[in-house]
Amino acid sequence: MLIKNMSGMKIQHLLKLSFFLLFYIPSLVLSQTQDSLKIVQANWNKKQIKNGVIWNQGHFENLFNSVQEINWVEIDLKKHKNRIHIAAEPSSLKITSDFAQENQASVAINASFFDMKNGGSVDYVKVNNKTINSGKKENQNVRANAVFTIEKKSVGIKQASKIAVEESKAGSILVAGPLLIEENEYVSLNKNAFNDNRHPRTAVAITGENKLIFMVVDGRSNQANGMNLQELSKVFKWLGARDAMNLDGGGSSTLYIKNATTSGVVNYPSDNKKFDHDGQRSVANIIYLK
Repeated sequence: MLIKNMSGMKIQHLLKLSFFLLFYIPSLVLSQTQDSLKIVQANWNKKQIKNGVIWNQGHFENLFNSVQEINWVEIDLKKHKNRIHIAAEPSSLKITSDFAQENQASVAINASFFDMKNGGSVDYVKVNNKTINSGKKENQNVRANAVFTIEKKSVGIKQASKIAVEESKAGSILVAGPLLIEENEYVSLNKNAFNDNRHPRTAVAITGENKLIFMVVDGRSNQANGMNLQELSKVFKWLGARDAMNLDGGGSSTLYIKNATTSGVVNYPSDNKKFDHDGQRSVANIIYLK
């Protein structure tokens, strides 16, 4: 009787909804389960950089229905928490490998968003108790809602609204974002092109086992499509991240490992529009392991 009293348009809408519930949602869940297994059970190419520091590399022909190239370094903070540092230039730029070599880094990644014209970070950066860049309060970077902190006894990732960076006792601080995972929970991300489109990505995370992860996902190539931030969040979650934050990506995304290649760059920076190790973009700062 109910169906008889409905208009044809309403019945059509119900049929479409039923089809969505019966077919789309189960297939979506299955796809996510398959993707998580691809990460968790991946045959990562592993290399020990030093005791407690492992480089992982993986190429995926079908992850999130795309081609992905992922490099990540896992650092045991129980062994190396006092060897994590930030290096930054207040008003100039240089490539990640130069930053790394000048600071005798064994591993390094590019870090915060920067002023491409004048150099320096557009967000707050402090290194060894000295403020390098104070950020532009009159035109704040809405993406920068996360803080990477280095203190005497710990390395942390925090929500920017929960820490007064200029008053913090942490010796080194770097603001970037968006925040991806906080205390084992996904952080809600705004709908916009930066978050939703696939790009090369650089990010950091801390796992429940107190391991620090430096990660670079390559993109802008038919050999590596890049990720949106929801996909990046999932990869971190599947790897056991407790807290995670995005850093500057795109052409800046670079992972350096000492002596791993001629330049030390192990991923495929996209700034030269070639799938090689030579396309580094000059940046304002790095996070590195001494």
